[in-house]
Amino acid sequence: MVYAAFLPAAESIVPSMSANTRPPSRWFAYGHLALSMALVGSYVALSKPLVAALPVFLLAWLRFGIGGIAMVGWLRKPLGEAPMTRSTKQLLFLESFLGNFLFSICMLFGVSMTSAVSAGVIMAAIPAVVAVLSWVFLREYIGPRIWAAVSCGALGIGLLAWNGHGAASAAPHADSARMLWGNLLVFAAVLCEASYAVIGKKLTGAVSPKRISALINLFGFLLMTPLGLYTALHFDFVAVQATSWLLLVFYALAASVWSVWLWMTGAKQVPASHAGVFTVLLPISAALVGVLVLGEGLSAMQVLAFAIAMLGVLLATLPGRSPISQLNAIEAADRVQP
Repeated sequence: MVYAAFLPAAESIVPSMSANTRPPSRWFAYGHLALSMALVGSYVALSKPLVAALPVFLLAWLRFGIGGIAMVGWLRKPLGEAPMTRSTKQLLFLESFLGNFLFSICMLFGVSMTSAVSAGVIMAAIPAVVAVLSWVFLREYIGPRIWAAVSCGALGIGLLAWNGHGAASAAPHADSARMLWGNLLVFAAVLCEASYAVIGKKLTGAVSPKRISALINLFGFLLMTPLGLYTALHFDFVAVQATSWLLLVFYALAASVWSVWLWMTGAKQVPASHAGVFTVLLPISAALVGVLVLGEGLSAMQVLAFAIAMLGVLLATLPGRSPISQLNAIEAADRVQP
């Protein structure tokens, strides 16, 4: 699977790999990855009103519970799927612990303690962290074009955040110590999200995307149950408005079901370092939700930031024929030879 992005370059070596079938699977995967991160950005932005209505631990617990109900049929092992090894089970738990449990806690608490602008600056580091982790743990080649794509993403979101940084820092009730802790928590969420992307790449070779989604949500629910149940016993549910409950259902389905399945399906087809660049759509989506849903303004500088960030996605997705790509293509051809 690590070599899937380089297979178009191998067509001259393996004639049976049709040029009419490989590119659609690559672009299909890119679409899944982009939509997944767009959903994550949406629910991160919309979590602000939810955190105001529900305690963080209760909110995360209800999210996993609603997601579990929606995916109960996905827990069953598909026909033809090999039994999970001990290593795979450990990776599933680690994926849930970092990407579900810790990410939810760090992001929800962090967003509640800092500004959305500051969170956007920090989340711009996700592609770079994913690239580094995939290089360290998966031994994936990180070429100049991918690093350029990472830089475009960071620059674009950095400009987006810098445009409103002054206004955010001048908020009348800002608490610098509280915002510092919020920023640190958001950065911890960045590390969790990057680890989630890399571990997910390893899992997609052994477990189907649907089952991965259901299993890591189940682990998340079990991990969050003690904290969520304790909070629920001391919470007045009647005080929550109907709109908040509807938003909670969207948040749960987007966070636990749709975004996870989309990401795992896309990550199965491309290297983790390539997939990681699509995480730049997370803060872009969050900013767009702020503009379109929360009524915030959109300046010329913000439009420029979006354009630079999307250039990064383009650099990451265009096919290339570098020497390393040719080498990987040969190795991929060897893997499919009888």
